[in-house]
Amino acid sequence: MIRPLLTALTLLASSVAAHADVTPFPASFHTQDIPVDGATMHVRVGGKDPAVVLLHGFGDTGDMWAPLAADLARDHTVVVPDLRGMGLSSIPAAGYDKKTQAGDIRGVLHALKIEHSVVVGHDIGTMVAFAYASRYPEHTDRLVVMDAPVPGIPPWNDIVRSPMLWHFDFGGPDMERLVAGRERLYLDRFWNEFAGNPAKVDEGIRQHYARLYARPGAMHAAFAQFRSIRQDAVDNEASMVKKLNMPVLAVGGEKSFGANEAIVMRNAADKVTEVVIPGAGHWLMEEAPTQTIAAIRGFIEK
Repeated sequence: MIRPLLTALTLLASSVAAHADVTPFPASFHTQDIPVDGATMHVRVGGKDPAVVLLHGFGDTGDMWAPLAADLARDHTVVVPDLRGMGLSSIPAAGYDKKTQAGDIRGVLHALKIEHSVVVGHDIGTMVAFAYASRYPEHTDRLVVMDAPVPGIPPWNDIVRSPMLWHFDFGGPDMERLVAGRERLYLDRFWNEFAGNPAKVDEGIRQHYARLYARPGAMHAAFAQFRSIRQDAVDNEASMVKKLNMPVLAVGGEKSFGANEAIVMRNAADKVTEVVIPGAGHWLMEEAPTQTIAAIRGFIEK
């Protein structure tokens, strides 16, 4: 009797510790695990009225969106999943191409009985958000893409040659062995090199995500997210035959993608609004939450 109790207390303490270093979601939000085709998605849901879906990227989980979710929940239903293989979602062997993951998001929204939504993505979440809007335009009211290229969308062939993006081709058993037990060291590279001010990604944030990415299989799935990008480029090139017609907000950090985010999206969408967040690098919600929230809310309310 004592041993099961101690085990339960240890698990509870681990759960609390895993969420202690980042801004929490409002108490009005609830979490649920939603089965989709080939995965189980860990999802946070709160608020009411028109829906907004928030999709995180690598180096984060859905936890990154807590400040924006709290703001939007005043007058929107806010849905925040962890992408497959990331955060507290399941870690399947396959399905990391962004077209499949767009299907994951559609499955989540169908389970929640949500037909239409605004879709917001950052980093890999931008790639999934674009795939979702391309695959399900009739369900996408507006699209927000934040500080990431979209595979296959010009000037993709120039962007992908950047030495900063060597991690797109990093992965496989030997690379996993190199990173095993050193997840924090690997993640620090992204937080330090891609930030306008690395100090904005503070120690608590780094510890929080390093713990989550150290879960068994998590880095294997993270590498798979990037190594599927070649297929994503093929899928997106096919989708360019018809440009997106919904309003699109392209947000870049001044010290990262900047105006290039809008340049990319104008090759794939007809109605693009450009916003560059001054002084910020890639980690917009960590580095400049107030300005980023204002830009997204202003666009949604138009």
